[in-house]
Formats: sequence, structure tokens, C-alpha cells
Amino acid sequence: QVQLVESGGGLVQPGGSLRLSCAASGIMFRINRMGWYRQAPGKQRELVATKTYDGITNYADSVKGRFTISRDNAKNTVYLQMNSLNNEDTAVYYCNARASMYDYWGQGTQVTVSS
Repeated sequence: QVQLVESGGGLVQPGGSLRLSCAASGIMFRINRMGWYRQAPGKQRELVATKTYDGITNYADSVKGRFTISRDNAKNTVYLQMNSLNNEDTAVYYCNARASMYDYWGQGTQVTVSS
């Protein structure tokens, strides 16, 4: 059974930081790419950041310089360090794992930036 278990969301003040974690299990093939997407109320799900098995990263323009994605291939775990958070970062954050052309998703973790 495939599981992507996310943790680390919560409420933070503007300018604050959070670190998200996602651990994948039950995927039989090598996970080529892991990453994070987010969906704010009334908006479509959008890419935040991804990292391939070989270390290639991709960031949304809106988070460049503020967010950092990292990955532990041995543990099938991906992290997202989020700094200088602002109200526009408020969303449900979803972990994604792509293996053998299939996309797997976590349940999502809420990040709320508010004073």
C-alpha cells in the first residue's frame, strides 16, 4: 500500500518559517521526482518545488529565494524549508512522488500564514 505521510504544517505569522516533511512508503519503483504542490482556496493546485533523484530542483517563481527543497533518497523523504512566509503562501500543501510514470499524492497539510 502506497503512503505519503506529510507533517509540519500549521499556523505561522508573516515573516516566519515552517518545515514540511513527507515520507513515502510502499512504492515499488525508484521515485524519480518528489516535491510539493499547494492549493489555496478558490485556486488551482500549483507547483511549489520539486527535486529529482539526481538532485535537479525546480521552484515556482513565487517561492524562489525563500523556500528550499531537500530530499533523502535512502529514506524516500522530501522536505520543504519555508522562510519569509507571507499571506499568499496560505494553502494546503501536498506531497507528490513520481515513480514509473505514476503520480502519488499525500493527503495534504494546511499552512496558514496570519498575524
